[in-house]
Amino acid sequence: MHPQSTPARQWRVPAVLPVAKLVAALVLVALGLLFAGGDRVQLVLAGLAAAALAGWGVRDLVAPVRLAVDAEGVTVIQGFAGRRRLPWPAVEAIRVERRTRRGLTAETLEIDAGESLHLFGRYDLDAPPEEVAEALRAARAAGTG
Repeated sequence: MHPQSTPARQWRVPAVLPVAKLVAALVLVALGLLFAGGDRVQLVLAGLAAAALAGWGVRDLVAPVRLAVDAEGVTVIQGFAGRRRLPWPAVEAIRVERRTRRGLTAETLEIDAGESLHLFGRYDLDAPPEEVAEALRAARAAGTG
């Protein structure tokens, strides 16, 4: 790191989110057992949905940090729980995409690295995407500056 560089900062999923996903998976299994009434198809579907939800929750526990930044660049999550380092010269754009549907507005942070596009929602970052985009832009300016 440069002597003038900004301290590293990271954004992670809210701590309650993986717990909620794992509890919901258990509830799905319980509901499947309760309402299946001997129907194996319903039980299997409930089990598959619970397994998917549990896998999603485990990912949040294994790799809670979705995005990190320092003066040299950003580190993003890739795949199930991998990491990818993007130096500032590889980052072509940092923007927030806003979409309104049925009266609800969703914001997504986009980090465009040319060959790859990395998307982060509010629950990936535990912060408003616009706020994170500003922090990334400031770190980029300090790092390349």
